[in-house]
Amino acid sequence: MAPNPLLLSIKTLNPIFLPFSTKTLTLRKPSPITCRTSSSSAAAPPPPPLSVEPEGSGAAAPTRGDRFLERHNSMSAAAVVIKKDRAKNKKKKPEAKASSAVACCYGCGAPLQTTEVDAPGYVDSGTYELKKRHRQLRTILCGRCRLLSHGHMVTAVGGHGGYPGGKQFVSAEELREKLSHLRREKVLIVKLVDIIDFNGSFLARIRDLAGANPIILVITKIDLLPKGTDLNCIGDWVVEATTKKKLNVISIHLTSSKSLVGIAGVISTIQKEKKGRDVYILGSANVGKSAFVNALLKMMSQKDPVAAAARKYKPMQSAVPGTTLGPIEIEAFLGGGKLFDTPGVHLHHRQAAVVHSEDLPSLAPQSRLRGQSFPALSRKSTLKDTDDVGLNGFSLFWAGLVRIDVIKVLPQTRLTFYGPKKLQIHMVPTVEANEFYHKELGIILTPPTSKERAESWIGLEAVRHLQIKFEDQRRPACDIAISGLGWIAVEPIGMQLETDSNNAEDDSMRELHLSVHVPKPVEIFVRTPMPVGKAGGDWYHYQELTEKEEEVRPKWFY
Repeated sequence: MAPNPLLLSIKTLNPIFLPFSTKTLTLRKPSPITCRTSSSSAAAPPPPPLSVEPEGSGAAAPTRGDRFLERHNSMSAAAVVIKKDRAKNKKKKPEAKASSAVACCYGCGAPLQTTEVDAPGYVDSGTYELKKRHRQLRTILCGRCRLLSHGHMVTAVGGHGGYPGGKQFVSAEELREKLSHLRREKVLIVKLVDIIDFNGSFLARIRDLAGANPIILVITKIDLLPKGTDLNCIGDWVVEATTKKKLNVISIHLTSSKSLVGIAGVISTIQKEKKGRDVYILGSANVGKSAFVNALLKMMSQKDPVAAAARKYKPMQSAVPGTTLGPIEIEAFLGGGKLFDTPGVHLHHRQAAVVHSEDLPSLAPQSRLRGQSFPALSRKSTLKDTDDVGLNGFSLFWAGLVRIDVIKVLPQTRLTFYGPKKLQIHMVPTVEANEFYHKELGIILTPPTSKERAESWIGLEAVRHLQIKFEDQRRPACDIAISGLGWIAVEPIGMQLETDSNNAEDDSMRELHLSVHVPKPVEIFVRTPMPVGKAGGDWYHYQELTEKEEEVRPKWFY
């Protein structure tokens, strides 16, 4: 059979179809390709000849495995360098967030335990095992909370800022450490301030705990202000005081957890600003955080079924500072995010830090305040009738906690005390003040109550001399605020001075000289007078602000 000429021609032209053999396959140089165009008949220059290296010489191309190993080694080396840089720049290890997996008492937030009967979080072992079997540990109320609910005074906080005389299971520093993780998380902060102890409970260094997180400022217990107080004046006064502290807040709310005044406005702001974040309630000890959380849940439960279910296991509230001992997680929002009631920040400069634990209830006012003025004016008397009853040379004792020596004031100057009604005020000549204090301490000057506690009392060791200047006799010159107790309004009434006089004698008469004695850690604040009562609305003046200042100032609501 004759061979096919077409197949022969293909085998001749393309050597790839040749059968493999033991002979070495040689490459042929390709023929130059010419391209002709209609416009030019010139041939393109031939490309440079391909150089074919001899067999077995030259660098081999990296395989996929080689490229993977090279990339893996470079990434490992970079990771080591980054880790060293982070360890060098990092001064402190970030605090770990409290684990929500640990079962805690829903009343105080203390971890549940079955060993120490007197310690917070104790629950009977049988009850614990039964609840654990049915996955109901979050519905347990510890033994301490049950005692608190029946009016027993069971303290648990010691250390710097704790409460002497009672049981101490946790220090104030440990409670503060439980909040330290907030400054590294994205949350919404609701900061509470007691209007009765505005300066003492303000927490001026709140940024140490809250970081750069947004803050909603809530003023509590406004229902305790004297009758006839104009809340418009109070709101403006709070905004002015907050602006001076240079703390940027979203908004300010005047509230009462008892009457629910202002609570709806706080809920509206929280829903607007939380944006899926968790909400933390912060404030100093006994400022009313748990009562505020209960008020929130009560009002939110009207429209939110999640909040209505959370009300069944609401936080414990009592008159004992340090009731809450750990963050209490509450499922309160239908749209995501959780509500946390937190332990109070215990401050060493408040009166509660020096008073015996059993005397703490006397520091908490339970009803609307009524100012006690000295010298007292009867309804039938007038200012002219009291010209001969001045305060110069007298000392006033506010229980056994505060002593005020009147050195030089105007003839008819009055001191008006705003604080708990249980604390009595006594006025004696300054020359007899020391003897009177040592004799009556623990008897009529209480707290401290009983002679035994009076013997261990630290005394009024801190003395602050005040020189108070005033311009307008129609309004109080200032307030002297005692941290953790209340305030004293200084009213320099009774003598008309010419406003345009430059006489040095008149200038000296515009100064009031007082000495204030308190226990050593307790702080004294001299502030602009708070406009309380009907008279406060008459003498209070709103400041005139520019448009720029008006934009910077936070808005307040009630």
